[in-house]
Amino acid sequence: MECTIRPALEHDADEISAVILRALRETNARDYTDEIIQRVERSFSPSAVLELIGKRTVLVATIDGRVAGTASLDGSVVRSVFVAPDVQARGIGKLLMAAIERTARERNVPRLAVPSSVTAEAFYARLGFRAVRDSYHGDERTIIMERLLDEPP
Repeated sequence: MECTIRPALEHDADEISAVILRALRETNARDYTDEIIQRVERSFSPSAVLELIGKRTVLVATIDGRVAGTASLDGSVVRSVFVAPDVQARGIGKLLMAAIERTARERNVPRLAVPSSVTAEAFYARLGFRAVRDSYHGDERTIIMERLLDEPP
């Protein structure tokens, strides 16, 4: 499995959206209600993803030319880290996060924050992020996690 990390292009929006929606429905649904999943899905339609590509640094992980994962950097905040369910637990998320960290370091960002889903909290903890506080959007719980970039993971 050869995985390549590159900047997202406008024509990736449909595939990025599909990866995110699959991950929400198949992975995050274990920890969140259908109502919360449906609400979050609205933020990741192809047109919404296209808009994000114009506003943030969006990266994609590709395998055999297919988008298999995505992550983005919005200032010092890591957002929208998703890996297709069929290729999860193969190091793709870790590769995406390493690329996000490199980008942040190049921009002299001293600390990264990530609003983690309940589902991804252990993943970020393994990368050296620590939980700072909980945040709620209605009944949707998000764990705000941070990592100083001059600390090893």
